[in-house]
Amino acid sequence: MRPWIVLFILSGFLAKNPARAQNPQKDTLKLTIPQAEKIFLENNYQLLAQRYNVDAQRALILQAKLWPNPNFSIDQGPIIPIYDPTSQYPHSNFFYNSELAAGISQLILLAGKRNKQIKLAEANTSLAEYQFFDLIRTLKYTLRSDFFNIYYMEQSARVYDSEIKALQRVVNAYAQQEGKGYIAEKEVVRIKAQLYSFQAEYVGLLNQIKGLESELRLVVQVKPNVFIDPVVDSNELAKLNPSKFTLSALIDSALRNRTDLQIAKQNTQINKLTYSYQKSLAVPDVTLGVSYDKQGSYANNFTSLGASIDLPFLNRNQGNIKSAKIMIDNTLALEKNAEATVEENISNSLEIAYTQDSLFKSIDPKFSGDFERLADAELAAYQRRVIGLLEFLDFYDAFKQNVVQVNTILYNRVQAFEDLNYYTATTFFN
Repeated sequence: MRPWIVLFILSGFLAKNPARAQNPQKDTLKLTIPQAEKIFLENNYQLLAQRYNVDAQRALILQAKLWPNPNFSIDQGPIIPIYDPTSQYPHSNFFYNSELAAGISQLILLAGKRNKQIKLAEANTSLAEYQFFDLIRTLKYTLRSDFFNIYYMEQSARVYDSEIKALQRVVNAYAQQEGKGYIAEKEVVRIKAQLYSFQAEYVGLLNQIKGLESELRLVVQVKPNVFIDPVVDSNELAKLNPSKFTLSALIDSALRNRTDLQIAKQNTQINKLTYSYQKSLAVPDVTLGVSYDKQGSYANNFTSLGASIDLPFLNRNQGNIKSAKIMIDNTLALEKNAEATVEENISNSLEIAYTQDSLFKSIDPKFSGDFERLADAELAAYQRRVIGLLEFLDFYDAFKQNVVQVNTILYNRVQAFEDLNYYTATTFFN
């Protein structure tokens, strides 16, 4: 094969016309991080469901404030009318001689049971609100992580796509020269092996992107036929600095704002209220009532005032009280564990952020440009027959690996800052 033919074939390899790492039938939706978060907050069904849960818990506060209904009873008898043979009208004395009794009673809750029920309902409502905000925090972390992961994977996919297209052109050119003795068979096999290897890696990368796209679409709630194309400002990301905030400032923010920590504290508060409520249940309630009896007592038209109360001899709610007290210790231990976990997560994430940022800064910004100039030099050297084709392709295999590694470094650095945002529940790095 003549050198100018190879030059023409491989010039496409150097061309910057990367294919999209997506199904061409999908509609493309370009989004920045703020745009994606705005759509997420408006459309996510999980958030909507949790909002309903908060409203449902708030309705239970209203229910807890209601008093028990009074009880009314009435008795009329006998069922079979009395027959009076002396009366001109046989049944005329029925309602006059029959018995009539009626009563009304009201349950009176003692030991502050009603107020304790209200406080419990309010505490459960606060818990539901904390769970709502914690869900937002978790889903935002998923959204941002997937967003940046897709972006950097797409950068790597473009390199794969460019190399595969270039190698495919080489294979097609070799196929045209087959049988003419210009190309050794082992070189053709080597090129095809490299092509198949790149294709397998490329498909694996595309499958990862598709999985992340699927998760991102569910979080943002867009249709399955939409491909979300992340728009990232690399210059702004390069300005991220882990030394901008101290460890103590990050931990203080987390202790104030971490909703999962607030949930742990709220669970402790709920168990304390439950313990108080269970103790109040040991005190029996009183039922007060007024009754009227027409002629069933020692005197006709008898009216009385009554009261009833359970005698707390056998059941004083001992088991529930003991269980509620133990649950306070349980949630206190979980609360302490949550605080320790918060501090450890932030400390570890900050160290990782420093490491990733240091690795990022060690990369020469001119490296990619130097590599491309070397690629041009390699192509010129091959044109002069100074190097062979396999050496040229091996160089571009190294170029592909370098691009993938650099994109991995860039993503890991951004992800380290996203971890700090997540663990502190504050967008310190944006």
